[in-house]
Amino acid sequence: MPISTDHIRTTLNGYLGVHPEDKPDLIPVLELLETDADIASRKEFRAHATAGAILVGPDSRILHIRHLALDTWLLPGGHLEPEDDTLQTAALRELCEETGISSESVVSVGADPIDIDVHPIPANTAKGEPDHHHVDFRFLFRTEAADTSALQTEEVTDSVWLPVDALTSRKLGRKVSRALR
Repeated sequence: MPISTDHIRTTLNGYLGVHPEDKPDLIPVLELLETDADIASRKEFRAHATAGAILVGPDSRILHIRHLALDTWLLPGGHLEPEDDTLQTAALRELCEETGISSESVVSVGADPIDIDVHPIPANTAKGEPDHHHVDFRFLFRTEAADTSALQTEEVTDSVWLPVDALTSRKLGRKVSRALR
């Protein structure tokens, strides 16, 4: 059963219960949800949900991937698919697809997102997509497997394990550091 708007709303509200300081940044998402927009759909160009993974390796470094289309280092993640039943399972699926790391070697660190990030995505004329925003529900995972030799080359050109302080968002770095203590 595909991810529903109710699941997204419930997850967002649960997150805000733990992180009320993030509400100002998420008000546009809350307002969009009030319009009954289907933000689970990639075709909702005001903003749509994506699922991201912060993967902590055996030496406490964080996996980053080099995204082919955007030509930048990112955390693994991507769009929701019809077979995804929760945001967390979508994040795990994307992590495994993009890196080749098996789901059996990954352990979730909590059932709720560690962060929700809203960021702009540039237009992609090849896909007929205008500028839009991603509402990225980020989940924390751990692994003892560090081999990413089976990267999904259609989307990912490289991978690297970096220290927590290399995360581009200091807010996310603080959240990850607290969760790993």
